[in-house]
Amino acid sequence: MSPPSNAYLTADQLSGEEAFFPLHAYVCGRCFLVQLEQFQMPEEIFSKYAYFSSYSESWLEHCKAYAQAVCGRFGLGSNSRVVEIASNDGYLLQFFKDKGIPVLGIEPAENVAKHAQEKGIESIVRFFGLQTAQDMVADDSGADLLIGNNVLAHVPDLNDFVSGMKVLLNPRGIITMEFPHLLKLMQENQFDTIYHEHFSYFSYLSVRTVFERHELTIFDVEEIPTHGGSLRIYARHTDDDSNPVSSAGAELAAREKKAGLESLDTYRCFAEQVRETKRCLLEFLIGVKRAGKKVVGYGAAAKGNTLLNYCGIRSDFLDYVVDRSPHKQGRFLPGTHLPVLSPDVMRETKPDYVLILPWNIKSEVMENVGYIREWQGRFVVPIPVVTVIE
Repeated sequence: MSPPSNAYLTADQLSGEEAFFPLHAYVCGRCFLVQLEQFQMPEEIFSKYAYFSSYSESWLEHCKAYAQAVCGRFGLGSNSRVVEIASNDGYLLQFFKDKGIPVLGIEPAENVAKHAQEKGIESIVRFFGLQTAQDMVADDSGADLLIGNNVLAHVPDLNDFVSGMKVLLNPRGIITMEFPHLLKLMQENQFDTIYHEHFSYFSYLSVRTVFERHELTIFDVEEIPTHGGSLRIYARHTDDDSNPVSSAGAELAAREKKAGLESLDTYRCFAEQVRETKRCLLEFLIGVKRAGKKVVGYGAAAKGNTLLNYCGIRSDFLDYVVDRSPHKQGRFLPGTHLPVLSPDVMRETKPDYVLILPWNIKSEVMENVGYIREWQGRFVVPIPVVTVIE
């Protein structure tokens, strides 16, 4: 049982009721798509959102490099239109706008979209699906490049979403999507990326099946390091042969099959890996707390909330959690009720250990708060195995 991972609390909510839902991943024995059971409507999760993409410097660098590469590869210019689904605060579209390319964002969270609009990035505040796509095409808002970074997993109705992309994509348009790779998730015990707002978890095999159903062909795929290991797929209309299919997809599909992603036993074994990861983290925390050490968390991340709630880690193990985002500071983590403070607080309390919850950006975190070494503070990374970094 776990609370919604981004349902941060205010002080006056701490004594009230809090919603908890089962957090179990299921796998289809035919197409091997991994999904969660849906307990909340997207409107309940995303209409007012606490995550702002622009607070991660490494993520911004990743997006800037992507914009540069995709413009060169597909010859995008002032006559092109770039549309991003779940455009957040304009973190990505700003790099296309700087090149003089017309951009349009689609973002359901009004509080987040407002920040993009303040940057001069036109944003539609709406959930994306077939109806939204049809309305946009009627307004002549088709896409030459249609982007979806870390959104495909957030969609409860995959077929409606992908059919909407099919409608919105211009005849010679390109779709690129990024999402965490299920193979990496399982191989490296990244169970904390499983939370209620992530409805689906994709292998290349399963995402290819979804796209083929809607007459979209994935013509290339890249393995990228973001979020602990992600895929970036490139798709086009099936009847558009302007971009030939590369060998990368077939090679990756063969690797996934060899790793057992088309065998239910593989998924059953993963469950035990998760339990062992929990045991190891608790053994470490029990040991250092018995030794009288002070431990705090870094990053009020959704993945961290899954980890803390699953492992039962509360104020008996962590004094507090810090986060750079002012939108999270002064609030409390769901379930565990740990306070979220500014990183500056660590200079005053001088913790012995800092548990990095968003382990996927551990290098950025250790650079930003490397000053903990002044008092011999050490970093701890929980995934894939508990590791102490001097």
